[in-house]
Order: sequence, then structure tokens, then C-alpha cells
Amino acid sequence: MGSRLPIAVRPAANEIAMSYLARLAALHAMPMRELWDQVSARRRAYGAGRMLDTTLFTEVVNQPRARLDRAVVELRRPRPDWWSLRHEPQRGCHRCDAAHPGGTPLRLLGHHDYLCTRHRIWIGPPDQAEHPQPDLHGLPEVVTAQHAHRRLLRRLGPAATYDAVLTGFFLCAHRWQHHDPTGPGDAHHRWDRRARLLIPPGTETATFSPSRLFAATYPEAVALAGLLGPLHGRRLAAGGPDDQRRFAAEIARRLGLTDYRPLRSGDAIAHWIDQRCWQPPVLPHSSYRRERTFGGKTYRKPVATAEQTRRNTAAAFAEHRRGGAMILFHRTMAPLFGLTRALATSDTLTELDITPSYTRQHGTRSPLEAGHLRPEPTPTTWLDTATEPLPWTNQTGPRHSYRDHPYFPGG
Repeated sequence: MGSRLPIAVRPAANEIAMSYLARLAALHAMPMRELWDQVSARRRAYGAGRMLDTTLFTEVVNQPRARLDRAVVELRRPRPDWWSLRHEPQRGCHRCDAAHPGGTPLRLLGHHDYLCTRHRIWIGPPDQAEHPQPDLHGLPEVVTAQHAHRRLLRRLGPAATYDAVLTGFFLCAHRWQHHDPTGPGDAHHRWDRRARLLIPPGTETATFSPSRLFAATYPEAVALAGLLGPLHGRRLAAGGPDDQRRFAAEIARRLGLTDYRPLRSGDAIAHWIDQRCWQPPVLPHSSYRRERTFGGKTYRKPVATAEQTRRNTAAAFAEHRRGGAMILFHRTMAPLFGLTRALATSDTLTELDITPSYTRQHGTRSPLEAGHLRPEPTPTTWLDTATEPLPWTNQTGPRHSYRDHPYFPGG
């Protein structure tokens, strides 16, 4: 039985247990290993090693159990929807975290948490651990997008919202990287303007991070998610030629594209219409509950070469100032890497016959440039029977059964 700690410090909201223990150890000037031994117990039936014991943890940290159940992720009651939370702990808003002594809390945030609307600080997806968080007072549309993202979450549920916003980032990033602006209202100009504010030219070595590129495209990603997430939008994309034209016209309006028509090759929008609109939402790459570090004395650390990789990527970004590729290959986009590879390696999106959408003055457009429309709706059992809110699909259980050990009932 461990002794109760004399300094009582509240955990931060959604803080992981090891972050809370590390802050307590720092405040009490005691080795982390010593504190860990007081709050953990040996796994009896599952071999060597120790695991967090919720009863000992509650007694030692000197906090009411009800408060811990609300704040500490591993102890949450009722149990959280693990798929709706990111699997990597990260910092929250640095101004909010200043109220918590002993170090920076590491939190497990939801997939919908991209910024602090109170302080207008960009948090973003998990990125460089110590990189300065940008202020968004000069980009009010990014803050507005966070509010719209939360409204979308309440309307569609976590599964559809996660898939729609991730797909929105994918479509924006692909256009930013591989297409030139089609007119003065093209979102490409907005992304360039926000990138100049977030990563001023000439300062890339100090200010660049992939997370800031997500911020540059966030408003349009959420705007697209309002069309990609609802079943009505998916059914339009999966419908006949007239429905596909309506869907493509709405996409073009939200991105400010002039005379847009889905193309057979190199068009991420056409690829999503052809290959993804009729499928269930993608599942996140992993969940914190499935990580080997869950309930243990450590958590996933940044790779040692992360800073050098950031500097190399910053140098590449400084040359052309297009951030689409950095978004497409960020680990946050892992569930959609298959779409990225398909667009990069395939010249043809479908085996269906393509009918040119119009003719030029001097002849008919090439088949690779012709309007990409299916002649018939896509047959799909799932889309015909789906109802909102959409559930997570293809879920699998934990890979390590010791996480259901009676010493740790909070999983």
C-alpha cells in the first residue's frame, strides 16, 4: 500500500494517468519509478511486469475517485468510445495547461479537437511535441470551422464525422499539391494566404510544422465534410449521372472551383466518388485502448529523428510553398493511405466507359480529360440500408488480453 501524497493536484481534463503521475513526481521531487511502484501491481496470470492499479492509484494521488473518473482517461466512467479518441497523447492548449503545475499535461483528445476556441490556439493533430502552437486571432475562419466541426459531430456521430473530415483534408491536400488555381475564388488562394500567415516565407526552419498545414486547409475540410458525411451526400455521389453532377457542382462551389468536372485520371474527388462514397466510414489507424502502453508505466514517445525530419520537410516546403504532400503523408492520414497510393500509381480510376462531357472548338477532349461520370448508380447494399448516426465498422478487440485484468477494471 502506497502512502498518500501530501500535495494534492487535480488532473487535467482527458489527461493520461502517466502524465498525471509524472507531474506529481516532479512536484514531490521523487523518482518516477518510486511513485509507479506505489500505484501499480504485478500481473498475476499474465507473466511478469506491473500494471496500473486503479484502487492504489486513487489512494496515493489524494483525489476523490469521482474526480479521477471524470478527468483521467484510463479511469473514465462510463468507458469512453475509444475509437472516437486519438490513440496518441498530445499537448492541449498551452494557455489552458499553464493552470496545471508540475509540467505539461498530456491529454487524449478527440478526433474533432483541433483548436482551443477560448484562447484561439491551434492544437492540431499529434505533431512535434515541443513546437510552438500558433495563435489564430488573424484567422477567424479557422475558429469558426471548429464550431462547425462540433455541430457536425452532434448531428452525424463520431464515425461519419471522423471519416468526412479526414476525407475533406485528403481532397484539399490533393488539390493543393497537384492542381493549379482555376480562378480568383479557388480555395488554393486561401490555403496559400493562411500558409503565409502561419509559416511566413523565410522563417520555415523555425515555424514549419505539418500541423500548421492542417490549419491552413481546416475550414475547407470541414465545409466538405458537411457534404461528404451525411448519407444524402453519399447517395448523391453513388447515384446516376445527374446526381453525380449535382454532387460535383456542390463540391466545386465549396472549393471555389471554376468549370469543374470530375476527371478520369489524377482527380481525388472523382476517385472518392468512384471508390469510396458507397463504403462505410474508415476506422482510425488504432485506438489508445489497443496500444501496448495502455495501463503501463510509459507511453509512445516521439521518434528521435522527428526534429531533423521536420527541418528537411521545412526546406522542401520553402521551395514551392505547397503543403498538400505533407498532409497526405502525415500519420494522421494513415486510414486513407490506400487512396493516396492509388492516385499516385494508377492512370485509370475505373474500367467504365467514359463519355466526353463536351467538345472543344478544334475537336473532342482526350479520354483522360473527359468528364468522369458513371452511366448508372453504384449498387451498394450498405448505403441502401444505412441510417444515421453511422456506427464504427470492422472493429476488432484488444490484441492483449491482460488489459482486462481485474487489477485494471477501467479499460
